[in-house]
Amino acid sequence: MNKKWYSVALIAIIAVMLVLGGCGKSTNNNQPNNGGGAAGGNAGNGGGAAGGTQNITINAENWKFDQTDIKLKVGDNVKLTLKNKSGNHGLEIPDLKVNIKDGETANFTVDKAGTYEFRCSIQCGSGHEEMKGKIIVS
Repeated sequence: MNKKWYSVALIAIIAVMLVLGGCGKSTNNNQPNNGGGAAGGNAGNGGGAAGGTQNITINAENWKFDQTDIKLKVGDNVKLTLKNKSGNHGLEIPDLKVNIKDGETANFTVDKAGTYEFRCSIQCGSGHEEMKGKIIVS
């Protein structure tokens, strides 16, 4: 009888560790498509003229991004960096072929007006589906 109880307890502990591990600072094997960018980058969301370089750092924590609406101009060169403040998160912009994780930077140019949705690309727990935002290019 005691062995059966220990088995159930062990399975429960492992299940809890797996769920919590999704939000922890663990490494993952996602290969980013970062448009040739290098890790690092400058913080800020520059406003400037079209065709300029916009240095944007998005901070992620459970379960939100600190910026959910980013405005850019057609022709802007973007240096986008993701920093995780808590949990393990990624940032994907499917229409711009960007997929980065903590500490990585993607460099790209927005050459067409429109709205580009971004979302967390790493399953991070119960609020994962709500981790999204948009880039508005005019």
